Amino acid sequence: MDRVYNFSAGPSMLPLEALERAGAEITNYQGSGMSVMEMSHRSKVFQKIFDDTQAKFRKALRVPEGYKVLFLQGGASTQFSAVPLNLIGATGKADYAVTGNFSKLAYKEALKYGEISVAATSEDQNHTYIPTQAQLKLDPKASYFYYCANNTIYGTEWQYVPETGDVPLVCDMSSNILSRPVDVSRYGVIFAGAQKNMAPAGLTVVIVKEELAGKELPYTPLMLGYKTMIDKDSMYNTPPCWCIYMLGLTLDWLESQGGVEGMEKIKHGKAQMLYDVLDSSRLFTCAAQPGSRSDMNVTFRSVSEELDAKFVSEATAAGFTNLKGHRNVGGMRASIYNAMPVEGVEKLADFIRKFDKEN
Repeated sequence: MDRVYNFSAGPSMLPLEALERAGAEITNYQGSGMSVMEMSHRSKVFQKIFDDTQAKFRKALRVPEGYKVLFLQGGASTQFSAVPLNLIGATGKADYAVTGNFSKLAYKEALKYGEISVAATSEDQNHTYIPTQAQLKLDPKASYFYYCANNTIYGTEWQYVPETGDVPLVCDMSSNILSRPVDVSRYGVIFAGAQKNMAPAGLTVVIVKEELAGKELPYTPLMLGYKTMIDKDSMYNTPPCWCIYMLGLTLDWLESQGGVEGMEKIKHGKAQMLYDVLDSSRLFTCAAQPGSRSDMNVTFRSVSEELDAKFVSEATAAGFTNLKGHRNVGGMRASIYNAMPVEGVEKLADFIRKFDKEN
């Protein structure tokens, strides 16, 4: 069977070049006589994989001095706890922007550890927009300001970096990391689950400003302390070795696409292609408001749930999988992360036009 165009919100498509290279090395990595999945994380062979991958990642996002890149486990959701545990001790307060499902979950988790304020929310319009800078209610005494850069379920994305003065920025970039340039120096902590733009599920990348580490609450679990992981270079215990290796292969592929800057042009072109088709359609409407639309997750619906179901069924038969929208919102969602080829988006756009005409 030929490979399908997988529009899953995550785990998502990986670059074919990375998969083929991993397949070629699956039983014998570069003459070691073993798979990366079998070798000791303390071995010289794996240490080189680790060091090279970390260097590639720092180069891709231009991570400056004074920041540590950690390769951790537990998924981005574990960081919902780790962030307040490590940072809230400064003042006991934090600001959260609630613009979707995952930022709301992070907000609820943070309530356990301090005085948490909702600096902005888009719940009033079912998370179809991103609040403006002027709408942010900022507390200058907050230990940090938290937001989720891209909302996979609702299809919205922050098109600006919030200005918070001296309050450190914390951002969940799980679903748009490596798709656009980031000025890391503006952030205190950036974290991202790997399973959308970087590697298979199981790896979480955390970028931490070093001066913020080491001030965790006294009851912070050992494995959630940033200082612990910085001191042990992510290897207090066995790290997600295979996923780190796959991240390295994906970063090699990313560089061949022109790096993050090149990817930004490619991914925006793919998204605009779909939005143009949907905006000119008689049958479909986009869920997210213009100005807040995501380049990673295009959410849309037809005039009825029955037609939505018909669209998803016929699309699957045509080789476009995982287009059904999240159960919280219904409709459809096309997740077009970095590894989705332009050809896949072009063919989906043609399919949408055909379905529109026939229905």
